[in-house]
Amino acid sequence: MLILGIETSCDETAAAVVADGRRILSSVVATQFELHAAYGGVVPELAARRHLENILPVIQAALDQAGVTLKELDGLAVTQGPGLIGALVIGMAVAKTLAFLHRLPLAGVHHLQAHILAAFLTGKPPSFPLVALVVSGGHTNLYRVNGFLEMKLLGRSRDDAAGEAFDKVARLLRLGYPGGPRIEKLAAVGRAATFPLPRPRILEEPLTFSFSGLKTAVALTLKRHPEILTDPQARADLAAGFQEAVVEALVSRAWLALTKNSQTGSDRLLVCGGVAANGRLRQVLKERAAASGAGLFLPPLHLCGDNAAMVAALGYHLLAAGVRLDLEADVFSRG
Repeated sequence: MLILGIETSCDETAAAVVADGRRILSSVVATQFELHAAYGGVVPELAARRHLENILPVIQAALDQAGVTLKELDGLAVTQGPGLIGALVIGMAVAKTLAFLHRLPLAGVHHLQAHILAAFLTGKPPSFPLVALVVSGGHTNLYRVNGFLEMKLLGRSRDDAAGEAFDKVARLLRLGYPGGPRIEKLAAVGRAATFPLPRPRILEEPLTFSFSGLKTAVALTLKRHPEILTDPQARADLAAGFQEAVVEALVSRAWLALTKNSQTGSDRLLVCGGVAANGRLRQVLKERAAASGAGLFLPPLHLCGDNAAMVAALGYHLLAAGVRLDLEADVFSRG
């Protein structure tokens, strides 16, 4: 079954053709980093306009790369949410139009659940059940995953997502956008212990994340010590301290979720989403997995960020189960 996936949840315009939910025939992504860099983050209206410009050429490029035509497809899948409403509407409108004109079944895909499916587009996919940590620019969620369409939310961030915190702290450190890669690069020459930063915890909700307090702690440190911004080593040290605090929060809660679910047979952890490309996070996860004997699954870097192959993969399973999107259905921003 050939599925064309379409992704426009934020600032990546993407399309991909995937066979049987497993084999990527094509994957095309048009980024908007340069457009939003001047603003230090994604501007929703500008993102939507750029999607409008990019989406048809990106879809055609994906079809050409896969060597197929719209007539040869068995179905379509599009990100329905969560994400930026204006951006989502562009992808949804195009997907609905193609589905109607070519009489193709259409699946509406949950963006975060699609990130989990990225691991199943690799040569060695995990088996169920497993615990999944989806950590991206807009979300930090923990799931218990019993099957392709069986996912239960265990915990999430009550304020900033991890990726959002990276972007905000990068602005404080005057590093520019996107924040994650820039902080990671600077932190590589920093000493994390130089600036002790808090590890926010919510005792009554042990699987809940919170990163806004950590961001505030960085802001207060810079307010007390403005000289950090003109001292290359001190700025690297603060970046390293912040990154280490985020990594510790992510890894500790992921392992707590794994422990809480161990009685049901899950000793497998999947970490996905854009922040899963962070080298320090991947290093600590591998060390923790080796020490505990847990199975760890990390998608390759090109499948960590937003892409349409993961959308097509989840769309395949939805359509195979008979789940189709009503053409009157709308997008959603949260979920």
